[in-house]
Amino acid sequence: MTTILRTTNLTKKYGSKTALDNLTLGLQKGEVLGVLGPNGSGKTTFLKIIAGMHKKTSGEITICGEEPGIKTKGMVSYLPDRNFLYKWMKISDAKDFYRDFFPDFNEQSFVKMMEVMNLDINQKISSLSKGMQEKLNVALCFSREAKLYVLDEPIGGVDPLARDMILDSIIDRAYDKKTIIITTQLVRDIENIFDRCVFLSDGATILSGNAEDIRNERGMSIEETFKEIYRGQI
Repeated sequence: MTTILRTTNLTKKYGSKTALDNLTLGLQKGEVLGVLGPNGSGKTTFLKIIAGMHKKTSGEITICGEEPGIKTKGMVSYLPDRNFLYKWMKISDAKDFYRDFFPDFNEQSFVKMMEVMNLDINQKISSLSKGMQEKLNVALCFSREAKLYVLDEPIGGVDPLARDMILDSIIDRAYDKKTIIITTQLVRDIENIFDRCVFLSDGATILSGNAEDIRNERGMSIEETFKEIYRGQI
């Protein structure tokens, strides 16, 4: 199988604070990795290093054999945990922005996703609810023909209907054998598509491996494992 992501003792420090501590893992083409943990556990730091927004302090990370940089930014489609579009934009402006900025943007796929998400391409970003904004952001992310899709809390804080639509889009991409990394605290809604999981606490790995192996070894679901590990922290 093709290795899409590999890290070895990946570490990120901000002054005296260690945000990510010796993370080692591998992700193969077509796998879905769930990165789990409470706020402040290092999840977003990890994703920003993959996206090329933060530089590692030490250790190794490669994406399709390349260290994060200009080349890998063209391989990774990153969805941050907060809205990143200008409020003056219409959805059509956001589409044009992505089309101009990312050569792998598939405008036809985006238009189809707008129909599925029940969004009007002429709507202003400023008029969208949080759920609608998240649906738009997910549609933009998945309309790229990327090697790796990286989603930071894509279903956090949105209404149940929007959550279902976003989950359906993620599940469709998982079944289409896209390589995906997802951070979430809403484990129950999405754990069935995880091929691998890594549980983080204060930047350190406390459990990592194949999702089905974790279920079998512990005799419980990923959500139940999550609750057991982080009881009192969330």
